[in-house]
Amino acid sequence: MGGNTLLQFRMLGFDVRLDTSWIFIAGLITWSLATRYLPYVLPNYYAAFYWVLAFAGAAGFFLSILLHEMGHAVTARRFGIPVLGVTLLMFGGITQMARRAKSPKEEILISGAGPLVNFLLGCLFLVLAGLARSLELGAPILVILNYLSWINFILAIINMVPAFPLDGGQIFRAIMWKFLGDYPKATRIAARIGMVFSYALMAWAAWALIRGNYIGGLWWFFIAIMLHNAAKAAVQHYK
Repeated sequence: MGGNTLLQFRMLGFDVRLDTSWIFIAGLITWSLATRYLPYVLPNYYAAFYWVLAFAGAAGFFLSILLHEMGHAVTARRFGIPVLGVTLLMFGGITQMARRAKSPKEEILISGAGPLVNFLLGCLFLVLAGLARSLELGAPILVILNYLSWINFILAIINMVPAFPLDGGQIFRAIMWKFLGDYPKATRIAARIGMVFSYALMAWAAWALIRGNYIGGLWWFFIAIMLHNAAKAAVQHYK
């Protein structure tokens, strides 16, 4: 999915491309917040108000993904690796580098930079939520800040799962690379774990669909397919 550019701009000296597939994810997040989450946690508000808040939440989610990728890009540049660009896709982003890391340490630091950014953002939004509460800025602002804090912590945790091509999987590959001294073999091991994880995620998605959580089920299913395809491609590339 994707392949067409919706928006292109520069940030911190990097070319950033927003793929058209983001229209779907932005719409899904906005709709889910406006029709399900916000009416549940903030009852008795007008529907239009929910949509305004939902748009703010979706914009915060977009910013969180963008800053995650900036973490990878800035760290790669710190190690002298040219960054060809950053692409934001339907289920995340890709930082395109001209070459791979020269050492396991470089790969660990580059891969870990993205989840670290999300963890720091989660802490920041949590502090802002506490400040909003003490200043009595109102329940809507508090809800959005708590949502953005929670979503960033979730992004950090998910990305640290040691399953390739997630950041945690790339860190695991770097560790295997360090111990085995064989980058292709380390990639195959990490990618096979990624494939197993994708099957587990598919099972979770099926269970969510059975329970009637159609949005969540489809969301996790598409992510599982994406992870499976990327892991399988890595195994085949390094045969």
